[in-house]
Amino acid sequence: MTVLRPLIIGLGLLVVWQAIIMITAAPPFILPSPAAVVAVLIERADTISAHALVTLSEILLGLLFGTALGAISALVMAHVTAARRWLLPVLVVSQAVPVFALAPVLVLWFGYGAAPKVAMATLIIYFPVTAAFYDGLRRTEPGWLDLARTMDASSLAILLRVRLPAALPAFASGLRVATAVAPIGAVVGEWVGASAGLGYYMLLMNGRAQADAMFAALFVLALIAVTVYFTVDFGLRRLLPWQPDADPVDNDPALQRST
Repeated sequence: MTVLRPLIIGLGLLVVWQAIIMITAAPPFILPSPAAVVAVLIERADTISAHALVTLSEILLGLLFGTALGAISALVMAHVTAARRWLLPVLVVSQAVPVFALAPVLVLWFGYGAAPKVAMATLIIYFPVTAAFYDGLRRTEPGWLDLARTMDASSLAILLRVRLPAALPAFASGLRVATAVAPIGAVVGEWVGASAGLGYYMLLMNGRAQADAMFAALFVLALIAVTVYFTVDFGLRRLLPWQPDADPVDNDPALQRST
């Protein structure tokens, strides 16, 4: 049933989509049919896949840089008091200014290549990773810290051997949120200024009133976002086997039978 559930949901969405078209009689340039979108996907597979690879690379690079920068910032704030006083205001300011408003500035600075899109994705990813990881580091079980100090552990040893492993579940939660929002930065950057990518292709098709091609690009973008998210989630579950799964369906045999 777990394997069939996504297929059932997908088929249900397609049925609702087609029903909306039949009920509202929406013209194809407003809401194309699923069949028209699939036909465009097949017809323009090479073009759309080329743009998809550009967007995927921007998402993955932004995820890499944003995660690394966020993890380093959280570790520095947790271990160095003086750095915490300086970095926390920067962290707040980074979210006070809408990231979308920075897109034209980043394009102006870095041009129309991949750099501004990666920078946008990095900025969006940076906050959830930093905030979640830092919160996990400073909420370590006090008893564990007292035991480590009783054993004359240094501050660095406590950080690496106690606080860091204890904060990894929080870090994983922040990374999951960051993975879900990572495509936003790349696509917004492509909307502002780009010569390739799914966001650029969607704008191009919208200007040509080719809604079916625009929906095809949107479908591929959604597929990329979902695939990246579940891949990261799968990896985190394997890397953190000690983190309990509190899902009642997974833990209750009666609920499993009912689903």
